[in-house]
Amino acid sequence: MSFRHLLRLSDEVGLLEHAEGIVPRRDLGYCVDDVARGLVAVCQAPDPAPELVTLARRYLNFLSDAQADDGRFRNRLGYDRRWEDEPGVDDCWGRAVWGLGVAAARGPTPGVRTEALRRFELGVRARSPWPHAMAFAALGAASVLEALPDHAGSIALLTDAARCIGEPPTSETWPWPLPRLTYANAALAEATIAAGVTVGDQTVLENGLRMLRWLLELQTRDGHLSVTPAAGYEIGDSLPAFDQQPIEVAALADACHRAALVTGQTRWLSGLQLCVAWFLGANDANIPMFDETTGGGCDGLSANGRNRNQGAESTIAAICTLRHGRGLGFSGPAEGTR
Repeated sequence: MSFRHLLRLSDEVGLLEHAEGIVPRRDLGYCVDDVARGLVAVCQAPDPAPELVTLARRYLNFLSDAQADDGRFRNRLGYDRRWEDEPGVDDCWGRAVWGLGVAAARGPTPGVRTEALRRFELGVRARSPWPHAMAFAALGAASVLEALPDHAGSIALLTDAARCIGEPPTSETWPWPLPRLTYANAALAEATIAAGVTVGDQTVLENGLRMLRWLLELQTRDGHLSVTPAAGYEIGDSLPAFDQQPIEVAALADACHRAALVTGQTRWLSGLQLCVAWFLGANDANIPMFDETTGGGCDGLSANGRNRNQGAESTIAAICTLRHGRGLGFSGPAEGTR
């Protein structure tokens, strides 16, 4: 696990979204989605180095500037320091609330934790009609509850998120609350699990575990992960399919980690190991998606190899997944990979 490419992509303003190879694309600017992911990554780092503490403050300042008075968030900031959109409650709101929640619970300094909680409490006043946005925000609420078990805003958000995501069908063929898998799918299952634990609803908890169990089985092929491609998946589509995105694997790793903590079942640790192995080369192209030389994550997996570009989203996905791998004592590529 390395933060050196994340540091390369960061500047005095925030976190640049894209890279050409490892060179940051300043012309494409910044987005709240990635800065929020970055805040999660640095606040979850054990014993963060001073430069990571600086990043936490910088990312928090960026999110604060992006937030409107009613809790909603803008997403895109140009390199000219001008916001390019209006505040909303789409994915960027959900990810910002997630990042603020993690920073409120685990930020590296008291000042970061205090300001993050203030911004989080403003953010959770809003609601989104979109399940993914609500799921991301719910993960921030679950983090706040680790530090503040009676936090009313977090409990309410998790309850509303479970309702927005919906109850999965009883069908064994498609036990998923949406008609198509899209992106970061496991975040929906993880948020449902967290909601079930928070409100003490065993049915909601079992729904989340059932969703995750099916998703993990669907995305495992020949002993390795073969995840939902960027175009999505529904019954009738052929597998394996590409372009596979690191964000899908990172979401699955987070969900398996939570399921393992909640249930104590080792099956989820096996799923987490598959996620780590995917980054280290146990995937459909048999090629590592984490560049040990640069510390960057590659932006996509095709049938013939990996995308050479190492952007913020993919780099953070690798960092967060490999962090889970440290807990497993998993430090090398799977047997047979190169």
